[in-house]
Amino acid sequence: MDQSGVAAQTQKSPWGSVGPAPPACSLTDVMSEQLARQLDEENSAFPGLSDPAADLLLSEDAADTTSDLMLAQMLQMQFDREFDDQLRREEKKFNGDSKVSISFENYRMVHPYEDSDSSEDEVDWQDTRRDPYKADKPQTTPRRGFSGKGKNITTKHDEVMCGRKNTARMDNFAPEVQVGDGLGMDLKLSNQVFNSLKRHCYSEQRRSARLHEKKEHSTAEHAVDPRTRLLMYKMVNAGVLENINGCISTGKESVVFHGDGGSLEEQPVPEEVVLKVFKTTLNEFKTRDRYIKDDQRFKDRFGKQNPRKIIRLWAEKEMRNLSRMKKAGIPCPDVVLLKKHILVMSFIGKEHVPAPKLKDVKLGSEEMKGAYQQVVQLMQQLYHDCNLVHADLSEYNMLWHQGKVWLIDVSQSVEPTHPHGLEFLFRDCRNVSTFFQKSGVAEAMSVYKLFNAVTGLNIPVVAEDESLFMAEIVALEKKQEDHIQRRGKKTFPLTEDGGPPLEPDFDD
Repeated sequence: MDQSGVAAQTQKSPWGSVGPAPPACSLTDVMSEQLARQLDEENSAFPGLSDPAADLLLSEDAADTTSDLMLAQMLQMQFDREFDDQLRREEKKFNGDSKVSISFENYRMVHPYEDSDSSEDEVDWQDTRRDPYKADKPQTTPRRGFSGKGKNITTKHDEVMCGRKNTARMDNFAPEVQVGDGLGMDLKLSNQVFNSLKRHCYSEQRRSARLHEKKEHSTAEHAVDPRTRLLMYKMVNAGVLENINGCISTGKESVVFHGDGGSLEEQPVPEEVVLKVFKTTLNEFKTRDRYIKDDQRFKDRFGKQNPRKIIRLWAEKEMRNLSRMKKAGIPCPDVVLLKKHILVMSFIGKEHVPAPKLKDVKLGSEEMKGAYQQVVQLMQQLYHDCNLVHADLSEYNMLWHQGKVWLIDVSQSVEPTHPHGLEFLFRDCRNVSTFFQKSGVAEAMSVYKLFNAVTGLNIPVVAEDESLFMAEIVALEKKQEDHIQRRGKKTFPLTEDGGPPLEPDFDD
């Protein structure tokens, strides 16, 4: 190509003017050793640029860096340090503010004791293979029972040796017994101290086992053991209850829960119900057996049975008593369902708020007077129409709802023919008279007049002497009991004029 052609291409280039091309050279000139030496001299004339990594590697000992193995080890160390730094950041991010942290120590390339530039917040690594603070194992005597010879003989009864052995044997105690580690201390426990600790450890284990068994086989504070909870779940699954909301009250014999009613085929279920769960602990009923074992309705069924069966009788008894009261028109809860020791009843209250007890409600003088008259009438109906004695009537077992007095908790109620039925009635009269007299009801009768007004027995009152009055009641109870044993009937004429006896209730 001639010079004019080259100039034309130079003018037409879009990148502007282009400098003249270097002179062409042959391959022989490129491979010339003289040319190589010339280029090397030209490069050595320029100052060399310093490499930070090279300066770091060559800073201490330049002679060692002449080895390729040493250079590779130093570069690997630097890489390991960078990897550990990244691992430390990930560990800190993973744990965050948690009290329980996860350590990535096993994944580190360089241990902190080898890394002089490690941060202060790292966990100090300690070789525990040889811990100078770890207590040495106590020296034990051989099987023959002694060691040494002559004056240096040491038997198994040696005080020091035996004390160290007792200290080591404490490691065999239960895990919940904190015996300590005794770092660096030569502890020696005498046989007396060790035996006391051993007995205490065993007694604590037995007590824990008893508590665990009692918790699983009996009702706890809220009477919801696993079996009871299962019964409640079955009621919800069967549609009898929509849900169970919570505990309303806790008593010495039962716990009451609130629930939303569902549906039953036999009868409608109220919108709001209560579940009375009778506690299944024995000590709650040891003093209350007489309320059921002497009741003619349950006398043949009561015996030395399983405690849970006795509680079922107790729940059945309240259901029967409520049925009698409902037939007589006495304000009381309606029975919905009885399932073993769980009694489902209608809720006395409104919108999850239970009706207040008579002791908690604030009534005016006229309302309190009306409440007293209602209570007297209810006691008479309970005695004559239902053939029952409440046996635990007080301001704690009477509710005030819709301007009326409602009776609850009748599981202990008995018939007047009970060997102690009239004594229970006298106690109820005392509670009622005392409460309304303290509440300012001037019309409240004395306990003796109230007892006669309820029963119609007209027992004479001699100088307000309670002992004489109770003697007459006990004599009358004895006469009733003898008559029952002789005639074999459930009921007995309570009036001495020979009137017709009360008809037994066969419907319950």
